[in-house]
Amino acid sequence: MAQRGVDLDQETFSCSICLDLLKDPVTIPCGHSYCMKCIQEFWDEENIYSCPQCRKTFTPRPILVKNFMFAASVDQLKKTGLQAAPADLCYAGPEDVSCDVCSGRKLKAIKSCLSCLASYCEKHLQPHLDAAALKKHKLVEPSKNLQENICSIHDEVMKMFCRTDQKCICYLCSVDEHRGHDTVSAAAERTERKGDLEESQQQIQQRIQDREKEVTLLQQEVEAINHSADQTVKDSEKIFTQMIRLIQKRSCDVKQQIRSQQQTEVSRVKDLQKELEQEITELKRRDAELKKLSLTEDPSQFLLNYLSLPPLSESTHSSSINVRPLRYFEDVTAAVSELRDKLQELLREEWTNISLKVTRVDVLLPEPEPKSRADFLKYSCQITLDPNTANKRLLLSEENRKVMFMEQPQSYSDHPDRFTEYFQVLSRESLTECCYWEVEWRGKVDVSVAYKNIMRSGNKSGFGFNDQSWVLSCSPDSFSFYHNSIKTSISAPGSSRVGVYLDHRAGVLSFYSVSESMTLLHRVQTTFTQPLYAGVWLYKTGVTAEFCKLK
Repeated sequence: MAQRGVDLDQETFSCSICLDLLKDPVTIPCGHSYCMKCIQEFWDEENIYSCPQCRKTFTPRPILVKNFMFAASVDQLKKTGLQAAPADLCYAGPEDVSCDVCSGRKLKAIKSCLSCLASYCEKHLQPHLDAAALKKHKLVEPSKNLQENICSIHDEVMKMFCRTDQKCICYLCSVDEHRGHDTVSAAAERTERKGDLEESQQQIQQRIQDREKEVTLLQQEVEAINHSADQTVKDSEKIFTQMIRLIQKRSCDVKQQIRSQQQTEVSRVKDLQKELEQEITELKRRDAELKKLSLTEDPSQFLLNYLSLPPLSESTHSSSINVRPLRYFEDVTAAVSELRDKLQELLREEWTNISLKVTRVDVLLPEPEPKSRADFLKYSCQITLDPNTANKRLLLSEENRKVMFMEQPQSYSDHPDRFTEYFQVLSRESLTECCYWEVEWRGKVDVSVAYKNIMRSGNKSGFGFNDQSWVLSCSPDSFSFYHNSIKTSISAPGSSRVGVYLDHRAGVLSFYSVSESMTLLHRVQTTFTQPLYAGVWLYKTGVTAEFCKLK
């Protein structure tokens, strides 16, 4: 009893804010007492002048005066050797579950009992750990919601679960309004739901791992974008600098050539001018002699001197020199102006192309693959075949959209892009975006896509027999897929029209059988490192393939 009195004294003279014995105690208008510093700091932080215990508010802010009676009592407690609450006593805070047995200031509960529907601190939990009857009670982590376990109708603990109505019920409910329903114990339902919960947790954890991987990939993508952009800016500046230097060099070459030609022409003109001036001097001297002779009155002397005159030499230059009033190098200016205009036009065209390349940089996840033919047609592109790549046994027609295997070779000129080993042809168009096209075929035809630098002769030049081409082999009774000499057989209904869908950036290549509906024949997921070109491989005379016009 004496110890209980001491506990009450300690609780009475403890500050509910710092949980220590009162220091400079003050009593606010509602009657509760606190350390002066504690209540001042509480009001300063809250900006509302209220009691931390009863929540009563005061206006204006109360003037705090030290409670000397409390201060004397606290001093007396200290003199008797009593200190603040032991450190191992953990009082319940606003967010904690408090012990239902503690009187006065309550300690924090460490367990809740589902049978007693009460929560206990360490001290008051002891009977549940010692008494045989109480040991059978179900103890759980402290809960504030124990009252939710009570049936509002029968005031009984709800230990049953009605699967029909999907709600917790008590035993009386199971024999009353829930009679005939599918009922089980709450524990059994918990065990089953826990299995579902664990499965959901596994799915969530897997999704978390997947999303974390995607976040990592996106971070790598950001780094790749930044690195690529920085490198491209560096490369572009280098290329433009090279172009500027090239133009400057050409400018210097033209200037040097003009100056050289200027010097040559001026020298030639000056040489001619010198010759003419010498001729003028000679003519003036001769004119003076003739004038002197004309003044000779002695006939004999006149005739003697006249007959001794040497003949006048003929001039080696034209008597009329054509001086052009225009500039002598105006043709050079015109040629440079023409180059400037062509360069401006080229830059204008190429700038559009460069700008499109920049704006088409897309790092978002790829669009989902279309489902219906109408969706595919949104990505339709027109494919035309390149005659320079066609084997000489292939005849192109229909504006180079159709190809036929011929008995006799065609009169194609030699070209380094021409296939010579197999009867193949590639498209003119390079494919680097999302695109879709269809091929109507007769006989045995391989519908393919390939890189531009695929070999044109040799065993490895055949579509599907290298790592630079992907092929759907079509015949009247079967389909198969080839890549890098690996064959994949395909079981699907036959059709004389094949649709090809390419998402170059996403690395998706899909082949479809096109009839009244579209049937996926084969799908490739890879990484394309170069632009792709559509192509076909025909096997014998009379076989045809046509790239269809799509609306």
